[in-house]
Amino acid sequence: MRALDAPLKRRLQVLFEHEIALAAYHLPLDAHPEYGNNALLAHALGAGQLEPFAHHRGETIGFIATLPGEGLRAQELFARVHTVTAREPLVFDAGPAQVSRVAIVSGGGADYLGEAVRAGAEALLTGEVPERAMAEAREAGVHLIAGGHYATETLGVKRLGEHLADVFQLRHVFLDVPNPV
Repeated sequence: MRALDAPLKRRLQVLFEHEIALAAYHLPLDAHPEYGNNALLAHALGAGQLEPFAHHRGETIGFIATLPGEGLRAQELFARVHTVTAREPLVFDAGPAQVSRVAIVSGGGADYLGEAVRAGAEALLTGEVPERAMAEAREAGVHLIAGGHYATETLGVKRLGEHLADVFQLRHVFLDVPNPV
Protein backbone atom coordinates (compact mmCIF):
# COMPACT_ATOMS: atom_id res chain seq x y z
CA MET A 1 0.00 0.00 0.00
CA ARG A 2 1.27 3.44 -0.89
CA ALA A 3 1.22 6.32 1.59
CA LEU A 4 -0.85 9.35 0.68
CA ASP A 5 1.90 11.96 0.40
CA ALA A 6 1.51 15.59 -0.71
CA PRO A 7 2.06 14.99 -4.49
CA LEU A 8 -0.41 12.10 -4.55
CA LYS A 9 -2.93 14.15 -2.54
CA ARG A 10 -2.74 16.94 -5.17
CA ARG A 11 -3.35 14.46 -7.99
CA LEU A 12 -6.30 12.84 -6.26
CA GLN A 13 -7.81 16.11 -5.07
CA VAL A 14 -8.68 17.10 -8.64
CA LEU A 15 -10.63 13.87 -9.03
CA PHE A 16 -12.43 14.29 -5.70
CA GLU A 17 -13.35 17.92 -6.35
CA HIS A 18 -14.90 17.09 -9.71
CA GLU A 19 -16.45 13.75 -8.67
CA ILE A 20 -14.40 11.81 -11.20
CA ALA A 21 -13.87 8.09 -10.82
CA LEU A 22 -10.55 6.57 -11.76
CA ALA A 23 -9.87 2.93 -12.59
CA ALA A 24 -6.52 1.63 -13.73
CA TYR A 25 -5.92 -1.84 -15.13
CA HIS A 26 -2.37 -1.86 -16.38
CA LEU A 27 -1.22 -5.47 -16.65
CA PRO A 28 -4.56 -6.93 -17.79
CA LEU A 29 -4.53 -4.44 -20.65
CA ASP A 30 -1.01 -5.50 -21.61
CA ALA A 31 -1.99 -9.17 -21.57
CA HIS A 32 -5.45 -9.23 -23.17
CA PRO A 33 -5.39 -11.31 -26.39
CA GLU A 34 -7.81 -9.03 -28.26
CA TYR A 35 -7.62 -5.54 -26.75
CA GLY A 36 -4.19 -5.70 -25.14
CA ASN A 37 -1.14 -3.68 -26.02
CA ASN A 38 1.04 -6.69 -26.79
CA ALA A 39 -1.45 -8.49 -29.05
CA LEU A 40 -2.21 -5.26 -30.91
CA LEU A 41 1.51 -4.57 -31.38
CA ALA A 42 1.95 -8.09 -32.75
CA HIS A 43 -0.91 -7.74 -35.21
CA ALA A 44 0.29 -4.28 -36.28
CA LEU A 45 3.66 -5.84 -37.11
CA GLY A 46 1.92 -8.42 -39.30
CA ALA A 47 1.99 -11.42 -36.95
CA GLY A 48 -0.68 -14.04 -37.25
CA GLN A 49 -0.03 -16.58 -34.54
CA LEU A 50 0.40 -15.54 -30.89
CA GLU A 51 1.60 -17.66 -27.98
CA PRO A 52 1.34 -16.47 -24.36
CA PHE A 53 4.70 -15.38 -22.99
CA ALA A 54 6.36 -13.45 -20.14
CA HIS A 55 5.33 -15.02 -16.86
CA HIS A 56 4.59 -12.42 -14.19
CA ARG A 57 3.17 -13.45 -10.81
CA GLY A 58 1.52 -16.58 -12.19
CA GLU A 59 0.10 -14.96 -15.34
CA THR A 60 1.46 -14.27 -18.79
CA ILE A 61 1.51 -10.64 -19.87
CA GLY A 62 3.12 -10.80 -23.32
CA PHE A 63 3.13 -12.80 -26.50
CA ILE A 64 5.52 -14.56 -28.83
CA ALA A 65 4.40 -13.43 -32.27
CA THR A 66 5.10 -15.56 -35.31
CA LEU A 67 5.55 -13.50 -38.46
CA PRO A 68 4.12 -14.96 -41.68
CA GLY A 69 6.13 -16.92 -44.22
CA GLU A 70 9.86 -16.71 -43.72
CA GLY A 71 9.42 -13.76 -41.38
CA LEU A 72 10.81 -10.27 -41.94
CA ARG A 73 14.23 -8.87 -42.59
CA ALA A 74 15.39 -7.36 -39.30
CA GLN A 75 15.56 -3.87 -40.84
CA GLU A 76 11.94 -4.20 -42.02
CA LEU A 77 10.88 -5.24 -38.50
CA PHE A 78 12.61 -2.17 -37.04
CA ALA A 79 10.89 0.04 -39.65
CA ARG A 80 7.48 -1.44 -38.80
CA VAL A 81 8.05 -0.76 -35.10
CA HIS A 82 8.86 2.85 -36.05
CA THR A 83 5.61 3.11 -38.01
CA VAL A 84 3.46 1.51 -35.29
CA THR A 85 4.89 3.57 -32.42
CA ALA A 86 5.37 6.79 -34.41
CA ARG A 87 8.87 7.17 -32.99
CA GLU A 88 12.35 5.96 -33.77
CA PRO A 89 12.98 2.82 -31.71
CA LEU A 90 16.21 2.21 -29.85
CA VAL A 91 17.53 -0.93 -31.52
CA PHE A 92 20.29 -3.25 -30.41
CA ASP A 93 20.77 -5.11 -33.69
CA ALA A 94 22.33 -8.31 -32.41
CA GLY A 95 20.15 -11.02 -33.93
CA PRO A 96 19.78 -12.79 -37.25
CA ALA A 97 19.12 -11.04 -40.57
CA GLN A 98 15.67 -12.68 -40.80
CA VAL A 99 13.21 -12.67 -37.88
CA SER A 100 10.26 -15.03 -37.65
CA ARG A 101 9.52 -14.99 -33.90
CA VAL A 102 9.24 -11.78 -31.89
CA ALA A 103 8.67 -11.71 -28.14
CA ILE A 104 6.55 -8.69 -27.19
CA VAL A 105 6.15 -7.17 -23.72
CA SER A 106 5.18 -3.50 -23.79
CA GLY A 107 6.43 -0.97 -21.27
CA GLY A 108 9.37 -2.15 -19.20
CA GLY A 109 9.67 -5.76 -20.37
CA ALA A 110 13.41 -6.09 -20.94
CA ASP A 111 13.73 -8.50 -18.01
CA TYR A 112 11.96 -11.11 -20.14
CA LEU A 113 14.88 -11.32 -22.58
CA GLY A 114 16.08 -14.67 -21.23
CA GLU A 115 12.59 -16.15 -21.40
CA ALA A 116 12.30 -14.85 -24.99
CA VAL A 117 15.56 -16.57 -25.95
CA ARG A 118 14.42 -19.85 -24.35
CA ALA A 119 11.13 -19.58 -26.30
CA GLY A 120 13.04 -19.32 -29.58
CA ALA A 121 12.44 -15.63 -30.30
CA GLU A 122 14.99 -13.83 -32.46
CA ALA A 123 13.87 -10.42 -31.18
CA LEU A 124 12.30 -8.84 -28.11
CA LEU A 125 10.13 -5.76 -28.53
CA THR A 126 9.48 -3.75 -25.38
CA GLY A 127 9.13 -0.14 -24.37
CA GLU A 128 12.27 0.74 -22.47
CA VAL A 129 15.43 -1.06 -21.50
CA PRO A 130 18.02 -0.81 -18.73
CA GLU A 131 21.64 -0.31 -19.73
CA ARG A 132 22.59 -3.93 -19.02
CA ALA A 133 20.10 -5.22 -21.61
CA MET A 134 22.32 -4.19 -24.53
CA ALA A 135 25.06 -6.64 -23.49
CA GLU A 136 22.52 -9.34 -22.64
CA ALA A 137 20.95 -9.10 -26.11
CA ARG A 138 24.34 -9.18 -27.82
CA GLU A 139 25.44 -12.20 -25.79
CA ALA A 140 22.17 -13.99 -26.55
CA GLY A 141 22.30 -13.14 -30.26
CA VAL A 142 18.86 -11.51 -30.40
CA HIS A 143 17.57 -8.12 -31.47
CA LEU A 144 16.37 -5.89 -28.65
CA ILE A 145 13.93 -3.20 -29.73
CA ALA A 146 12.81 -0.44 -27.35
CA GLY A 147 9.85 1.32 -28.94
CA GLY A 148 9.21 3.65 -26.00
CA HIS A 149 7.34 2.84 -22.80
CA TYR A 150 4.45 5.18 -23.52
CA ALA A 151 4.42 4.46 -27.26
CA THR A 152 4.06 0.69 -26.73
CA GLU A 153 1.25 1.09 -24.20
CA THR A 154 -1.28 3.25 -26.04
CA LEU A 155 -2.71 0.79 -28.57
CA GLY A 156 -4.71 -1.13 -25.97
CA VAL A 157 -6.22 1.94 -24.34
CA LYS A 158 -7.30 3.28 -27.73
CA ARG A 159 -8.79 -0.03 -28.86
CA LEU A 160 -10.56 -0.67 -25.57
CA GLY A 161 -12.04 2.84 -25.68
CA GLU A 162 -13.31 2.22 -29.22
CA HIS A 163 -14.81 -1.11 -28.17
CA LEU A 164 -16.59 0.36 -25.13
CA ALA A 165 -17.86 3.26 -27.23
CA ASP A 166 -19.33 0.82 -29.75
CA VAL A 167 -20.91 -1.49 -27.18
CA PHE A 168 -22.35 1.19 -24.90
CA GLN A 169 -22.95 3.95 -27.47
CA LEU A 170 -20.49 6.26 -25.72
CA ARG A 171 -18.31 9.05 -26.95
CA HIS A 172 -14.67 8.04 -26.66
CA VAL A 173 -11.75 10.46 -26.73
CA PHE A 174 -8.13 9.41 -26.34
CA LEU A 175 -6.11 12.26 -24.91
CA ASP A 176 -2.61 11.78 -26.19
CA VAL A 177 -0.01 13.21 -23.85
CA PRO A 178 3.23 12.16 -25.57
CA ASN A 179 6.03 11.02 -23.35
CA PRO A 180 9.58 10.72 -24.70
CA VAL A 181 10.32 7.70 -22.50
